[in-house]
Amino acid sequence: MAQGSNLTDVEDEGCNARDFDLNFSYNDWIKLNTSARKRTRMSENDNRSDQNGSCRSSEEPQDADYSRISSLSYELESLIFARFPRSEYWKLRSVNKRCSTLLQTGDLYKIRKEIGFKEPSIFISASGENTWWSFDREFKSCNRLPILPSDPCFVFGDKESLCAGTHLLVSGKEIDGLVVWRYELSKSQWYKGPPMTTPRCLFASATCGSYAYVAGGRAADLRGEIYYTAEKYNPENRSWEPLPRMRRRRQLCAGCYMDGKFYVIGGRNEDGELTCGEYFDETRNVWELIPDMVKDDPVRSSHSPPLLAVVNNELYLLETSTNQLKVYLKKTNKWKSLGPVPVRANCHRGWGVAFKSLGNELLVIGAASVSCHNQMAIYACCPDSVSGEVKWRYIESGGSCLRNFILNCCVMVA
Repeated sequence: MAQGSNLTDVEDEGCNARDFDLNFSYNDWIKLNTSARKRTRMSENDNRSDQNGSCRSSEEPQDADYSRISSLSYELESLIFARFPRSEYWKLRSVNKRCSTLLQTGDLYKIRKEIGFKEPSIFISASGENTWWSFDREFKSCNRLPILPSDPCFVFGDKESLCAGTHLLVSGKEIDGLVVWRYELSKSQWYKGPPMTTPRCLFASATCGSYAYVAGGRAADLRGEIYYTAEKYNPENRSWEPLPRMRRRRQLCAGCYMDGKFYVIGGRNEDGELTCGEYFDETRNVWELIPDMVKDDPVRSSHSPPLLAVVNNELYLLETSTNQLKVYLKKTNKWKSLGPVPVRANCHRGWGVAFKSLGNELLVIGAASVSCHNQMAIYACCPDSVSGEVKWRYIESGGSCLRNFILNCCVMVA
């Protein structure tokens, strides 16, 4: 579980943070110093004065009269709730109306962002099921999302997915054309739109904090124009902002965010395979080309886009033709092999495999390399790009949604 930053210097009127132990884990009790002189907001029905208006002694026995126990300030309550694991948030909805409002308005997620407390969730859609699933980091908690209310053309067609803030975006084709559906975590509900400035499929995407980037792809009409346009999604105002055009038109490309830049790598266009990459420097508002970035593993016909993930600002590639994990050497524009991965990425030419960054770990989901069946397996590792040491750990999961071909997978950190 991702660890949040310690809460310090939290102070409210009549309440000092030193009276509370806020540096706790999920399994710890919250310890309150109720004998402190300073108190937080009191219960409305708590009467602490006698008929002469003088205060009652704090030494007076209170027995089981809970009306005399001081309550936490709203601010401190919110800080505590923000540190709950998100898999337990459904319980807060039934505590009281204020807790439910904190969730529905998204205020609780804003507090988490302010105090630097985040945790990843993995969203997965698998073949044979018309639904999305949400897992925690260790795949111990599994939640089924509401059914996406689209038409059969969208449900059974190819889709791309990405996350931005607390929004899960799923792009695909309905009968009337390309659309984007968004799932808002705070409201646990699907909404249609907003559409991209240039609707597209087979595009590259990446997430940076609360923003998402897309580039390239192609039109869904008979002409199938291949694009070099790009755009940025802002979940705060639910809008897409056009970015400058790339240097190359490309589809079936892959995206990532590294060194403060949006990278688009590989793919294909009218001339065939593309071995170059390029990145968007937002500070200068320009694209820069990187020649021969994937010259040893171009996107061949019928193959998936490159499987990329960034951990600790280092770029990793799962080479689908050899099942090898590689790390990108920025100074020499070359790739260094780190050994095999424990799944068969070459089983379906790279399709049906999830390869993602999960905090300081790499996550891979695919057909187990030690099984004669296409049973899905989950592994994670903390790669060391310097020593080249990689130790994969197996993650137990009995979820039925992982027994099939993985259609879409993305990670949300919130």
